[in-house]
Amino acid sequence: MSIKKVFIASFALLLGACSTKTTMNYNEPYRLQYHFSPPQKWMNDPNGLIYENGTYHLFYQYYPEDIVWGPMHWGHAVSKDLIHWENKPIALFPDEHGYIFSGSAVYDKENTSGLGTTENPPLIAIFTYHKMEAEKAGDIDYQTQGIAYSLDHGDTWTMYQNNPVIANPGLKDFRDPKVFWHEASSSWIMSLVAGDHLQLFRSSNLIDWELSSTFGQGVGAHGGVWECPDLFELELNGEKHWVLLISINPGGPNGGSATQYFIGDFDGYTFSTDQEDIRWVDHGPDNYAGVTYNDVPDDSRMFIGWMSNWAYAQQTPTEAWRSSMTLPRKLSLFQATDGVRLQSQVLEAADSLKAESPSVETLDSGQSLIPFEGASQSRIYLETAAEAFSFALQNDTERVVFSINRADGEIVADRSKSGNVSFSEAFTSEELTADISYINDESLSFEIYVDASSIELLVAGGKTLMTLQVFPDQGYNQIAVDNPTNEAIRLEKQRLKGIW
Repeated sequence: MSIKKVFIASFALLLGACSTKTTMNYNEPYRLQYHFSPPQKWMNDPNGLIYENGTYHLFYQYYPEDIVWGPMHWGHAVSKDLIHWENKPIALFPDEHGYIFSGSAVYDKENTSGLGTTENPPLIAIFTYHKMEAEKAGDIDYQTQGIAYSLDHGDTWTMYQNNPVIANPGLKDFRDPKVFWHEASSSWIMSLVAGDHLQLFRSSNLIDWELSSTFGQGVGAHGGVWECPDLFELELNGEKHWVLLISINPGGPNGGSATQYFIGDFDGYTFSTDQEDIRWVDHGPDNYAGVTYNDVPDDSRMFIGWMSNWAYAQQTPTEAWRSSMTLPRKLSLFQATDGVRLQSQVLEAADSLKAESPSVETLDSGQSLIPFEGASQSRIYLETAAEAFSFALQNDTERVVFSINRADGEIVADRSKSGNVSFSEAFTSEELTADISYINDESLSFEIYVDASSIELLVAGGKTLMTLQVFPDQGYNQIAVDNPTNEAIRLEKQRLKGIW
């Protein structure tokens, strides 16, 4: 049987790949200036997040022929700091087994797979094959798991000659493998979603896999199909906890797609949790399919999500490209009023985006209107002990408003007048709320990263998050604050540099 080598360099332009010499100017309407987006065409889930040889790799679901979803490839970009990105040629292409759906990547440093050498261990990509012809024919076993390997740090890839490595057991939704090395059991562990639950597999060589357990039936949110699992360990005050991320579509807290999480234990075979409530990584409508990086040197968990929502992702009003990624976030744990919860913070590397020192002022009771040219590419920070207040980003005719009420334990966001909202009824059909009831900080901080068509709000250092898209016809140039209390509000604002 011949080995299928994926030769890509000579076909890069034809297939919509790109290099740092791309002719795209990244100045189109709504084009994000300091978030990753593809130079052109369609992108969705982040895939294969791995740090290797001093480089962070971002692979992603990519269709190089149109700005709507189509036959899936793996696009590719690299970074030294997770902020500044270099576009690379397409990494993986569909073949006779199907489209290349979401998955992960690992560095097989001991060459357990035998696909490299002791001197040159391989990178292994693990992904879902999706056979569209079989799905259209009414079959249910159209998704299987395959692998590919690279011996040149991810520049080129070879499909494993005996793919698929996991056959379909008769399940309609059987996808999105996330793999990591579990030192305690000396095994590769795969998290894989199967309809409305998780399956865990074990392997010694990344090729031969054995089902070890299942999780999720009757636990967590089940308003839609489970997708994009991620299982990893975090520590709080010397105690280790295991965190499981599960994306769900539909069934998110604000309509459409979202990512939930569970905190529990993992023994090498089984994940378990005592958690009874449903918890969300991000309460905003536009953070989906997020997963974390493998092999970060200090074992940090660096998270990137797809900044869109399947309820309207294919209708957003961009032309040359569609979709972007969130800013990378470092995940940690904190002690909330109701137990241990997940926290997300923007990386310190984002400080390199700051174009100026922050302008600082104190806002007293009443209404304040602060001019801010460049607000659509900025970082804004507010801190206050006020029990209730609101702030808005706006121009003369468009605005997005955040209303905070600590007595009710929630934030309400209104983007109904934020700009272009006519492309989809789903974009403004839901009142956007975020839970802050479990945060016991006396004073709350609100850190807001604004780009041309996105807003990321981190409350209390990322104990609650809201990520949402907006499409203003003109850039926002004002901050409006309504403070009915006697508590002052500290405001910082500063413009940010672009990365393109």
